[in-house]
Amino acid sequence: MDKTFVPEMEERRHLVAPYPTYGDIPADLEARWKAPYGPAEPWDLEVFDSTVPGPHGAVPVRVYLPRTPPPAGGRPGLVWVHGGAFSFGGLDMAEADATARGVAGRADAVVVSVDYRLCPVPAELGGGGDDRIDERGEPVCFPVPHDDCHAAYTAVRELAADLHLDPERLAIGGASAGGCLSAGVALRLADEGHAPWQLLLVYPVLHGTLPALTTELTATLATVPPALLFPPDARGAIDRTYLGGGPATPYAYAGLAENLSVLPPTYVENAELDVLRASGEQFVEQLEAAGVKVESHLRRGVPHGHLDSVGLDAAAATFDVLAARLTHRGR
Repeated sequence: MDKTFVPEMEERRHLVAPYPTYGDIPADLEARWKAPYGPAEPWDLEVFDSTVPGPHGAVPVRVYLPRTPPPAGGRPGLVWVHGGAFSFGGLDMAEADATARGVAGRADAVVVSVDYRLCPVPAELGGGGDDRIDERGEPVCFPVPHDDCHAAYTAVRELAADLHLDPERLAIGGASAGGCLSAGVALRLADEGHAPWQLLLVYPVLHGTLPALTTELTATLATVPPALLFPPDARGAIDRTYLGGGPATPYAYAGLAENLSVLPPTYVENAELDVLRASGEQFVEQLEAAGVKVESHLRRGVPHGHLDSVGLDAAAATFDVLAARLTHRGR
């Protein structure tokens, strides 16, 4: 029997079930699958776009500030990094915008969303051009997105007073490829002697080569429509494009690090119906073995990317947890 999605998604299973890959889904059915499940959350926030300096040029960011008077010691903060296979997405996608709004509003926190430079789209995912180039005229690849996110976190910390932010309570986090980038930045910051307050990861990919699947995960994935999974050839193409022919280092994939003990308290949320859960779950085991304080949660009934669904109850539940981490938990 098929694993059941959360009810809202289960009602839409028939839209994607017949297709072998996501790219095979007709545009009209894809639009219906991606349509909002309800209205966007109405938070009263000051939202503005800005840029911060980085080694590869200015990095666009979007800042979400509560309108309530800040506490005397400043608000907690989160630098948030969206996903998109290192090649897709931006500040307007729900995984970036709705998440930032939902967390900032719930936690009375400052959230800064990072518009890091994207890698070219792999041919296997419909790309073919090298129009995304860095300052040297080369296709964007690691470490450029990593450097952009590191620059954003550093700038936000330096601007803490202007943002009415407590610099000692500044977390970094992200979803999917954004989780990969935020974990690598957290590791680098720790090595530099100023680890972030917390690391918050949602359905992250943290290993270039996916760890072996457990028997349970293999059985679970067999019930998921193939179009909602990452086939091996797509995962390999994403990895090659991200690394650009360079080595897979711990800053590129934090799961490769020999010493994770330097990382701050970490939250890892995996999606139940997601092949990338293998990476997130192994990372949790690595953190536990390294003595890092880690909280792990399995979001039941959702495939990869549920934060990119507007109005989905499961996404709101994730916002609740992320906000609680900022509001109630520290070292």
